[in-house]
Amino acid sequence: MEIENKSEKPRKKTGRPLSFDREVALERAMLVFWRYGYEAASLSELTSAMGITPPSLYAAFGDKEKLFLEAIERYSSKNCDALLCLFNQAPRARDAIERLLQSAAVDFTCPSHPPGCLVNTAATNCSASSEHVQHAMIERRDHVENMIRTRVETGVKDGELPPDTDASGLANFYWTVIQGMSTQARDHVDRDKLLAIAATAMRAWPAPK
Repeated sequence: MEIENKSEKPRKKTGRPLSFDREVALERAMLVFWRYGYEAASLSELTSAMGITPPSLYAAFGDKEKLFLEAIERYSSKNCDALLCLFNQAPRARDAIERLLQSAAVDFTCPSHPPGCLVNTAATNCSASSEHVQHAMIERRDHVENMIRTRVETGVKDGELPPDTDASGLANFYWTVIQGMSTQARDHVDRDKLLAIAATAMRAWPAPK
């Protein structure tokens, strides 16, 4: 007679494996949000670009808001890593900011993705129902500005800038320039003009005393 083994735990049911590459789908969704913005990007546009059905989108990402926030996190992490690398390689604070502006001019006009910066443009004109999304975007923009401020502060400590330099004000100025460059790129201003804006902005860099 077969004796039932009551100590054996029942096997957990595993979910149905995804029939698509999640990372590829997320990258494609990011481009849709980049092109149309959070609210204007329709579910049909998203699923068509991702190559999946609405039920698959909900199963893999939760809903449109969670998909957007995950796409933003992907974009932000990649860009912040690149920014940190750029800052670490620049010998002086001035070089770091100049390279940042030049890099922005190149990236904002790159033909491989929509123009401008996703974080600056994807959720600027949202309704009250998307307040949570807007807040998340503000946090990411503030994070980049803080990275710029920290690099300027290091320049002050190293004697590259006058000791009375307003690091917060200078960081805010250059971050505002970058945001303006993003808007210009969305208006199809070409790369040469954005590089000229970057060069003009660097003339505001404080001279060492």
